[in-house]
Amino acid sequence: MKSAVETLNPTRVRLTVEVPFEELKASLDAAYKKINQQVTVKGFRKGKVPARVIDQRFGRGAVLEEAVNDALPKFYTDAVNEAEINPLGQPEVDITELKDGETLNFTAEVDVRPAIEIPDYSGIEVEVDAVEVSDEDVEKSVEQLRTRFASTSPVERPAAEGDVVTIDLEAKVDGEVLADGVADGVQYTIGSGELLDGIDEAVTGLEAGGEATFTSQLKGGSAEGKDAEVTVKVTQVAARELPEPDDEFAQMASEFDTLEDLKADSRKRLENMKQYDQATQAQERVLEKLLELVEVPIPRSSSRTRSAPASTTWSTTSSARWASTSRSTWSSRARPRRSSTPRPGSRRSRASRPSSSSTSWSPRRSSTSARRSSPST
Repeated sequence: MKSAVETLNPTRVRLTVEVPFEELKASLDAAYKKINQQVTVKGFRKGKVPARVIDQRFGRGAVLEEAVNDALPKFYTDAVNEAEINPLGQPEVDITELKDGETLNFTAEVDVRPAIEIPDYSGIEVEVDAVEVSDEDVEKSVEQLRTRFASTSPVERPAAEGDVVTIDLEAKVDGEVLADGVADGVQYTIGSGELLDGIDEAVTGLEAGGEATFTSQLKGGSAEGKDAEVTVKVTQVAARELPEPDDEFAQMASEFDTLEDLKADSRKRLENMKQYDQATQAQERVLEKLLELVEVPIPRSSSRTRSAPASTTWSTTSSARWASTSRSTWSSRARPRRSSTPRPGSRRSRASRPSSSSTSWSPRRSSTSARRSSPST
């Protein structure tokens, strides 16, 4: 295989690839085998139809198309590696010439990662937030730790913000209870915002055994995004009890013996976190300044959308005409050619057409033809 690369612009190249026909042999053999498993020809067992019969019944073009579809991705990848380029997205492939028994030529245009010249950045200066940890920050950290070690105890009073309620839920859409819209024994902290919108207002003021109905948009499940009529029943109200912030709490919640040691450690951790945030902020602001000095060409594919995943169908056209002993092309629109003249002493044989190719490489015929010699029979 021979390949050459041409730079069309800073973000796009064209690969020109010439493939000797012998390098298609493995794909041709695989194509005959695949078609053999899909067609039925009277007088031959399944999978035992000779290659010449496949050519006669369905056209050499069907085999060539399947072989090229199978081989093109590998040839393209080899050309990319040989050219040492970094492609972005999928290529646009054009089969420029296909001569049966001689050669396969194609071009592939693809966006590439542009080369960027970095200017002198030694003079860039930026300002970042100072690393400051206040006593309020430390107290907030300790309060969060106390919340983690809070205990609950049932109470006989209306539920209020901060209480933990045990609830049963039932959601209806258009008057019908959803199959996945029933949940029992759910524990919820009022004011946490972890469940449906409107549930805080619905359960606040309810005692155990109380029930309320409200309308809310479902956040998941089979009716995600739809408005539902939600019935909530409170089965228990529990008050949260936070441990006292003392040395005993410090020993329970950490490896420290005193509350002061716990606070000192919290301050140190907060300082480390803010130093990390400061470094990240500095990096981002320097990058912003640098981008003001650099002209970055944007690839065409990136300006439209993100790079397509590897499984995306490649945009493929073909200027090669599939000339063969059969005029039909193996595609979803083509019908297999039947012999117009029965063989002497036999009825016209019936052959089932092969299924259309499911590969991503499906060249289309165009008015511009590239000759290929007909196979000898």
